Amino acid sequence: MYPVSFTAEFVEQRSRLTTFFRYVMLIPQFFVAIFYAIAVSFAVIGAWFALMFTGRYPEGIYRFMANSVRYFARLGAYGNLMTDVYPPFSGADETGYPVAVGIGPPLEKYSRVKVFFRWIVGIPVMIMLYLWGTVQGIVALCSWVVIVVTGKQPKGLQDLLNLSAAYHARGMAYFLLLTETYPPITEKSQLVEAPARPQLG
Repeated sequence: MYPVSFTAEFVEQRSRLTTFFRYVMLIPQFFVAIFYAIAVSFAVIGAWFALMFTGRYPEGIYRFMANSVRYFARLGAYGNLMTDVYPPFSGADETGYPVAVGIGPPLEKYSRVKVFFRWIVGIPVMIMLYLWGTVQGIVALCSWVVIVVTGKQPKGLQDLLNLSAAYHARGMAYFLLLTETYPPITEKSQLVEAPARPQLG
């Protein structure tokens, strides 16, 4: 199992009203997301230098990065109509939200070589993120039309959104240096129940 897990509860009956105005409702979250993104950009630089010099991920930065992955995963899930529950403004590991991202503890020791060349060896992950993002955009648009018209979300559309969101959460964790392991492309079984396992060096 991958050290970053993703689960999303499926609810067929959806709100037509909040679906129709979904991106208007997300405006307050966009301001928070900007601050998160700025903080993450500085934190990942700090983490990179720490990993290069010590081979270890500073605990405080690791915790912040994990919370950032959770925050953006919840924001993306709400924006892409995976849930009608408004996301919290923090990335705290709250068990009550219907979209959950589990992140295992940091490795005892990270490879300096893998850290140094992350953006080069991570090119295949970038490509998959782009492909899954394209799928996600198309499926989210289809979901918007179906929900506004029928008030229901088809399970097939939700499954595709889950797969895309799971890969994006894992891809983000990979580029934030939380893990050294390539994210699996699908691993659909992980979307039902997937506790994050400890990372293995």
